[in-house]
Amino acid sequence: MGKLFGTDGIRGVVGENLTAELAYRVGQAVAVTLCEEKGRPPLITIGMDTRISSDMLEGALIAGITSVGGGVMPLGTIPTPAVAYLTIKVGADAGVVISASHNPFEHNGIKVFNSQGYKLSDALEDRVEEKILSGEPMPIKKGGEIGKRIHGMKNLKYEYIKHLAGTVQDDLGGLRVLVDCANGAAAATAPDLFAGFAIEADFIHRKPNGVNINLKCGSTHLKSLAAMVTAGEYDLGIAFDGDADRCLMIDEKGSVVDGDKTMAVCGKYMKDQGLLTGRAIVGTVMSNLGLHEFCNRNNIRLICTPVGDRNVLEKMLESGYRIGGEQSGHTIFTDYATTGDGQLTALQFLQILKRSGETASALASICPSYPQTLVNVELPNQPGLKEKIMSSQALRDAVAKEEEALGGDGRVLVRPSGTEPLIRVMVEAKTAGEAGGCAGRLADLVNALKI
Repeated sequence: MGKLFGTDGIRGVVGENLTAELAYRVGQAVAVTLCEEKGRPPLITIGMDTRISSDMLEGALIAGITSVGGGVMPLGTIPTPAVAYLTIKVGADAGVVISASHNPFEHNGIKVFNSQGYKLSDALEDRVEEKILSGEPMPIKKGGEIGKRIHGMKNLKYEYIKHLAGTVQDDLGGLRVLVDCANGAAAATAPDLFAGFAIEADFIHRKPNGVNINLKCGSTHLKSLAAMVTAGEYDLGIAFDGDADRCLMIDEKGSVVDGDKTMAVCGKYMKDQGLLTGRAIVGTVMSNLGLHEFCNRNNIRLICTPVGDRNVLEKMLESGYRIGGEQSGHTIFTDYATTGDGQLTALQFLQILKRSGETASALASICPSYPQTLVNVELPNQPGLKEKIMSSQALRDAVAKEEEALGGDGRVLVRPSGTEPLIRVMVEAKTAGEAGGCAGRLADLVNALKI
């Protein structure tokens, strides 16, 4: 990847390595590159999450795009997958999302979708990045050639909500759910979406103030939701992340239904309905061994890609597979979306829950979970440090030793984060104690190597 674009666009701490000046230049570079591609000024949608910095970055991007002649359709606060869907719906040339997903509010990001609702190709990203980093002036327009901002686009969110509702046939009546909006983008859409069904839905963390997005809530902080689901005797708890492209759930007993279990439930249902193309689910190397066991028992192929929903989607499109995702809650249904969509995922699961007549815990029990420990080792934000640590012979030797000790009944995965200055250490084993001990030892070594 380049110096700016990571695995999920440009990410950074606002005011440090992500500034209004950079966003302005990104807007210019995206618009100029698209103009070169299409031979005319482009039309670009922009959506954002609820971070305090999102308005500032939106303004800078709009200024950059229009300064070189591009047109802009601001969608307001809206989930990431809604930007992808609406970019296609309105026939725009690209869509820009301002969000840092599940990260704290101090962070933000800029991600670009193409006109088909997919993330930009590496080649296009490289061209955009080259223009940003070159320092050369962009072709500023004057007079009537300056780009326009098209007003009144915020109501397009109802087109997106209508699309989501149309992906299920049941009214979901009789179910009670508790929805955690993470004080993020889902707060702008989830209440209206669930209001269109006979379902009884209550909402928490739906009052964003710019600095409380993902703060002890949402898909990365499930304890409070789990406690409220069991205390309130709900059928299901649903948790989104800041930009609502992820969904994790809580069953009626307070246990987590993660992305692997969600794929198992939905994949089996699709197989039973004759809809599972190639009898395959696409996961990643982080998918729990329990998902592997489930697939083996049910004559389903589990195809694993490197971590990242982009890698999952590429494999799905390459082979025509219809469901894939990550344990962290990115689930992709290519029949309905071009990217992971938390609200879409919730609806698909709820329809299966309703039709099955079972409890959420019974549904999810078809996919066991091996004890898994994930330790995130924070690193100084130094160029090349991740690569130095990952290439360390001491780390390779330690991983090999731990894998040998697990004796084939577990696995070890150490990898750099693509969006944050972290090394992630993941261990699965027969017992939580084994997994935790192994992960702790490897994390200690990574901490030693970063000095």
